[in-house]
Amino acid sequence: MASALLGKKIGMTRYFTEEGMNIPVTVIQAGPCVVTQVKTEETDGYSAIQIGYEDVSPRRSTMPVIGHDHRAGTAPKRHHRELRTDDIDVELGDVLTVECFEDTPFVDICGRSKGKGFQGGMKRHNFAGLEASHGVKRAHRRVGSIGGHSANLGTGPKLKKGKRMPGHMGDENMTARSLPIVAIDTERNLILVKGSVPGPNNACVFVRPAVRLNRKKTTAAGKKK
Repeated sequence: MASALLGKKIGMTRYFTEEGMNIPVTVIQAGPCVVTQVKTEETDGYSAIQIGYEDVSPRRSTMPVIGHDHRAGTAPKRHHRELRTDDIDVELGDVLTVECFEDTPFVDICGRSKGKGFQGGMKRHNFAGLEASHGVKRAHRRVGSIGGHSANLGTGPKLKKGKRMPGHMGDENMTARSLPIVAIDTERNLILVKGSVPGPNNACVFVRPAVRLNRKKTTAAGKKK
């Protein structure tokens, strides 16, 4: 079954179990999402479904998006995401809710991290910096020599590709893997997952079943099933 949703990160809070354990959780409002397109091997060369999330005013959308979502019998959506699957058991216009995650113990959450602008090497790459003692003249946070690898390349005086230097930090696509689902609220379309999720509050995120698990979590998932 297609079990993936687009949603919105609400924020973090705490969840108390019946035993009194305090668990830090992130609240995600997932769905409801509408199936806006169904792709098959015959028509598109591969099997996939496309889901849309969050209504948007038609004047803030475009004519192609309005017509595309109109075929599914829904208003234009702000966000769309494609999910490849060989087992297509949904039809155009179906609505997906958080109920599809009731039997899923762990999920991956994809989002875009917070942008932090231009940062130095110490903040961006966790460099230790130079000494803070006497004799280090205003070079405490500098990255130091940057041409040490250029002679080994044999390509002349240029830096080695991938050299860690100051630059733009954050604002990248990130995936928080194998987060355990603590609770699901079907009435308000909420998913509570243990741990942090990339991005600021009210940011759009993509929730899917976990792709890979370690040995401990694989055993836990087998016991829940």
